[in-house]
Amino acid sequence: MNPSKRALILALTLGAGASWAQADNFPSRPVTIVVPYPAGGTSDGQVRMIQESLSKLLDQPVVVENKPGASGAIAAQHVARSKPDGYTLLYPNGGVLIPPLINEKAGYDALKDFKPVTLVTSVPMVLVASKSVPGNSLADFLQYARKEPKGILYASAGTASFGHIASARFAQVAGFKVEHVPYKGEANTTLAVRSGEVQMLLTTPSSAMLGQVQQGNIKLLGVGTAKPSPLLPGTPTINSTVPGFTSEIWFGLLAPAGTPDAVVNKINAAVKTVMADTSIRDKLQPTGALPQTSTPAEFGKLMQEESAQLREVINKYGIKAE
Repeated sequence: MNPSKRALILALTLGAGASWAQADNFPSRPVTIVVPYPAGGTSDGQVRMIQESLSKLLDQPVVVENKPGASGAIAAQHVARSKPDGYTLLYPNGGVLIPPLINEKAGYDALKDFKPVTLVTSVPMVLVASKSVPGNSLADFLQYARKEPKGILYASAGTASFGHIASARFAQVAGFKVEHVPYKGEANTTLAVRSGEVQMLLTTPSSAMLGQVQQGNIKLLGVGTAKPSPLLPGTPTINSTVPGFTSEIWFGLLAPAGTPDAVVNKINAAVKTVMADTSIRDKLQPTGALPQTSTPAEFGKLMQEESAQLREVINKYGIKAE
């Protein structure tokens, strides 16, 4: 027997117990993973990295279907309304929590309409500042920001984007005023902080942005992980200066609410086996992502906590859908 399959069966036997029999016939046909963004993006790329290995473990084809639009809401609605049998899954990032919080007509409830399967990866956010800002540390930046009566200008890739809300939350926790300046896309936000149009940017790292850091055009002040990130060696964590603040974008699998536990556990165990493969880690690292699997319960708790944080910031700053 293939060692990976043996590991999967052992995990299921130990973790699912008697419920194994309920999932014995799953999957008996192809499993579709719906990506709420266009082909070629981060989410799409991650799923395609694990697609073949997951297919082998499940003994069925894993099909990737892209359903972009409405900030991910179109794909979320589709999966939420699909039959809860494990054959249609959603691969969102943390942004899936936002549309229902800012738009009553989002068409889904992120916490009620889905059953968490597992986290798959996480990408840390990084805080960078314009070189016109005094000092070189986060402590220096905060000393400067707290003295600005009109507030600090910060960029994001668009109104109600994850970066928009995460930056507002950072200002709230750190205790300084901010004013949001939305741009179209991440590339434009990097140009904005480089030119000094804005003083601050909290975003996921890109090779272009890190290149600007290396050239001394912008300042890298911290990373949003709870512990130092192996992706950015030597970069201090934001929470070492601002206790309690972390910011990462997670990517994970969700099933329609009502999907049997036995089926969810089988998918969970298969994904964990795939993500434990060092070759997958090596493929992910250049994209800024790290494997980060979880139990369904852990993933559900994370979604609830993050949704509550997002709701608080959205209400405080009056953030609305465009």
